[in-house]
Amino acid sequence: MSQFSKLGKALRPVLFYGNNWISLIGGALTSASAFVLIGFWVVASFGHAGSNNPYVGIVVELCLPGLFVLGLILIPFGIWLRHKNLQSQGAVPSVFPEIDLKDPIFRRGIEIVLAATFINFVIVGTASYRGITYMDSPNFCGQTCHVMAPQWTAYQVSPHSHVACVQCHIGAGVAAEVHAKVNGTKQLIEVTLKNYPSPILAPLSELRPARATCEECHSPTRFIGEKLLVETMYGDDEKNSVTHNVLALHLGGVDSLSRSSGIHGHHLDHYEYVATDSTYQTIVAVNKHNPDGSTTQFVSSDWKGPVKGVTRQMDCMDCHNQATHTFQTAEDAIDEAMQVGSPNPALPFVHKKGLELIQADYKSQDEAAQKIAAGLASFYQSQYPAVWTGQRGAVDAAAKSLVAIYKRNIFPDMKVTWGTYPNGMGHSAPGHNPSPGCFRCHDGNHTSKDGKTITNDCSVCHNLLASDEANPKQLSDLGLQQ
Repeated sequence: MSQFSKLGKALRPVLFYGNNWISLIGGALTSASAFVLIGFWVVASFGHAGSNNPYVGIVVELCLPGLFVLGLILIPFGIWLRHKNLQSQGAVPSVFPEIDLKDPIFRRGIEIVLAATFINFVIVGTASYRGITYMDSPNFCGQTCHVMAPQWTAYQVSPHSHVACVQCHIGAGVAAEVHAKVNGTKQLIEVTLKNYPSPILAPLSELRPARATCEECHSPTRFIGEKLLVETMYGDDEKNSVTHNVLALHLGGVDSLSRSSGIHGHHLDHYEYVATDSTYQTIVAVNKHNPDGSTTQFVSSDWKGPVKGVTRQMDCMDCHNQATHTFQTAEDAIDEAMQVGSPNPALPFVHKKGLELIQADYKSQDEAAQKIAAGLASFYQSQYPAVWTGQRGAVDAAAKSLVAIYKRNIFPDMKVTWGTYPNGMGHSAPGHNPSPGCFRCHDGNHTSKDGKTITNDCSVCHNLLASDEANPKQLSDLGLQQ
């Protein structure tokens, strides 16, 4: 028997059983999906991938490959099902229809099928890779699920907006990738069933350690030394009076002689703490690891009984917990905006009225946008008609800035409001930082058995060179203020 005869005999049952509507639909799905996928990839290779809408990506990178694979599965499933049905009916033919592989037309058809099978393997592999890559993109992470709107918005205006989400949230290797996809599937189920938390919180215990994230780019042993910090604030008087705080931050680090100093140097791998809440705002004990290998425990005088809670090794994110997803206070946001001219500080009472408007309760961002703009317009129309007439453009620009501040920080549908996400940087300051920050440990109440207390001396971390001054001499000397 020739090779053609043997091959033809082997193909007879496959072609016979393959003549069913399930296999034919599978073939149609696979062919159609393949043509669309290849067409999109060709277009994308020329830099014209189309819309940045995340749902377009879901269709092209996830749904179409899914249909392609489904079609491939339906083909053998239809063959198996038809064979099973005919077998149960006793209708399996003893001799299958003849196949003549010597016929050049039929043989060409077989060659096309084999080539298509090879191409299908390539398409499946490419689609799988592109699908995983797409699911790792910031666009997918931030925009696919509406519940991530607060985190996505904050990410876009952060210093790390050029860093892909997965570089911090997913580790390297297959295990990390699988864990991320399993966790993502769990979250997808929660969103589908509307069983997700609001607001969405990310306890430090669920994040990758700073050594595997922050320290990939930022060296923890780098010596930074001193840093000048200027805080500009506007008053609630008619003139929006400007004042400044000037601080010299003792960031320190590890110098060339391996000596530790300043905020960074003193906290590097030296401490762990025990907290009683998931956001690590209430710290009942701090354990200091001494150079001789011993440990000194500082316990809060407000804590009675045995020390228990969540123990965590302190790292970068205990202070820099909003390095990427930064949510401002209302005061900080409006002060920052007024520094760049919108709202225009020349508008009377714009600071006070702006704060009042963005801190009011609204049911949605759309309602906030409407009422903030209307409220500011009404204020100037009634209280300062000359300003409304002569500076209408500045008032409209101020309204847009206030709406943008609100939409960047407040998400009523996710119960995200001012102060929802505590900021570990700095410490409690009226109107500017409601979180205890440094005071979680440096409150003067954490004492060891031998009577030593964690200092609450502000000068250890910074020197306050000027406080609420309109024209600090330090800024004039540095040429930073006229």
